[in-house]
Amino acid sequence: MELLKETISKITKPDEKAKEEAIKKWDGLLKPIGSLGALEEITIKISAMTGKVINKFDKKAVVVMCSDNGAVEEGISAAPQVFTKILAQSMSKGLTGVATLGKFTNTDIITVNLGIKGHIDDPHILDMKLADGTNNFTKGPAMTYEEAVKSIEKGIEVADQLYSKGYDILGTGEVGIGNTSTAVAVVSSILGLDVDIICGKGAGLTDEQYAHKKEIIKKAISINKVNTDDPIEVISKLGGFDIAGMCGLCLSAAKNKKPIVIDGFISSAAALCASYLNPHVKEYIIPSHLSAEPGAGYVLDELGLKPLLTLEMRLGEGSGCPLAFQIIEAAEYLLENMGTFDDVSMQSSCLIDIRNDRECK
Repeated sequence: MELLKETISKITKPDEKAKEEAIKKWDGLLKPIGSLGALEEITIKISAMTGKVINKFDKKAVVVMCSDNGAVEEGISAAPQVFTKILAQSMSKGLTGVATLGKFTNTDIITVNLGIKGHIDDPHILDMKLADGTNNFTKGPAMTYEEAVKSIEKGIEVADQLYSKGYDILGTGEVGIGNTSTAVAVVSSILGLDVDIICGKGAGLTDEQYAHKKEIIKKAISINKVNTDDPIEVISKLGGFDIAGMCGLCLSAAKNKKPIVIDGFISSAAALCASYLNPHVKEYIIPSHLSAEPGAGYVLDELGLKPLLTLEMRLGEGSGCPLAFQIIEAAEYLLENMGTFDDVSMQSSCLIDIRNDRECK
């Protein structure tokens, strides 16, 4: 618990001075003011995070938290539970979607076993296993409060170690059959939203299976009676080790003043929990894309964040993160290398500030 407490206590507001300096630099570049839209916004936000106007991301990684969920025995997923193990091992071999995108974008994939059912002997998978998956949350808490804290701290440890090795930016990913159900339960409880509104079909279900999935989630919420003011209790009773681990990644990023790119709905559920532990966390989060899962938009609205992409993806794994990394790097390259009005002996005072639709002063 000490690492978690220390991490939360060290998270502070972003650097407003660096933010203003980044805005000033953008406004001096050879273009209408604000005309690069989200590309400008993302670099300005990152400057506030790091305290530096120019940021380079030479070492980047997606951390994929892998864990099984006991509720799978209730028939909430079309895929068998063993798929978690198969996908994790395929991740380390570079065969999955995010692993392939990682190779394309020069992004390292860090696969972490937090609770995969069964034995795995793979040197390319980081073994931080807490248990053979969580308990069935329709019969009681998914895990103990202590296990929830430990799994969050595992995420903090992984990120802290990566930052110490020179990684500049991380993304959050997950593998765990049944984890759209745990994410729905967590989000529904924290935001007070009806399960029917935010629950999607995940990796694919028949209409009958979909209706059953929603009933199982409602049953879990009803049985566990969580204190929604405590996100750790919400995770412990309704979540998974993967969600907790990604929550830890977000906390570490904010503590270390680094940007953390989140993937889709399950990642956003973890980010939501982290932001409720310290509200400044959301100022360090960058959503890579808007997941096709119905609940994704509600979470991003609550966090006050806009996704960089809308691609109707729902793969998970952290698959949106390498794509977002490329956009971020392109934006940073523009900020550093684009010509200025001074370079061509022009003044920008006559231009309209597109961001605010007002005349320059």
